[in-house]
Amino acid sequence: MTRARFWEAADGGNARCGLCPHRCLVREGRAGLCGARRNVGGELRAESYGRVSSLALDPIEKKPLYHFHAGRSILSMGGYGCNMTCSFCQNSSISQEKPHTEFISPERLAEIAASAPENLGLAFTYNEPLIGAEYLLDAAPLLRRAGMKVVLVSNGMICPEPLEELLPFIDAMNIDVKAFSPEFYRRMGGDLETVKRNVARCAACCHVEVTTLIIPGENDGDGEMAALSEWLASISRGIPLHLSRFFPRHRMREKPPTPVASLSRLAEIAGRALRHVHIGNV
Repeated sequence: MTRARFWEAADGGNARCGLCPHRCLVREGRAGLCGARRNVGGELRAESYGRVSSLALDPIEKKPLYHFHAGRSILSMGGYGCNMTCSFCQNSSISQEKPHTEFISPERLAEIAASAPENLGLAFTYNEPLIGAEYLLDAAPLLRRAGMKVVLVSNGMICPEPLEELLPFIDAMNIDVKAFSPEFYRRMGGDLETVKRNVARCAACCHVEVTTLIIPGENDGDGEMAALSEWLASISRGIPLHLSRFFPRHRMREKPPTPVASLSRLAEIAGRALRHVHIGNV
């Protein structure tokens, strides 16, 4: 396990993580909320460093990124763990559990990406990549030197210091804005203001698209969509917004799939503020 960054020692052999807004106090032998950072002998270790659960060559549109090198493929890598606990998670087998993984060093990852035919670069995706900031900081410069684009698909839950270190190496991001309700975010183990701040910061530095998974009865109100899209437009009317169809998953299996008519209605509302609104998962 690689020694983690972005933490400090605390009393009693504990470690205070500073990577994301949870700032977990991690006790000896235990992991933080994300499941990827563990206290070993009073030192925080990046337990998930280089542990790969998923590797696939995907269309860039699957991230989803529709306005960044459209029509190209990108090698996509997932690890395990997440610093949110969404009951509707669409990838819970790797984000909320500890799946089988294999170790791939940053150097080997860059070699694999460079050797994949017609490959645009590397997308860190599937689970939450930012909880593995140490791996990103080691791998992203190597990918860049190999002429590869670096993409993140993230929930945006990260503190300013690690984000500033990462941004110079990131070409594009898709950031989930899961709802436009602080209370919804609290229930899912996140913080809306952190995500809003990071969307604005990232949009100033790299290509950003935003995704909202539309869940019936949870975040599908007309007023909420108007507020979300108007806020995005206050950053830039050109930020693409993807409205994705929900299907029953994880701990939210009682709800039906989102009606396509609901997505169309919300897309029309969002389109009053934004230039690019896309419906997905239909």
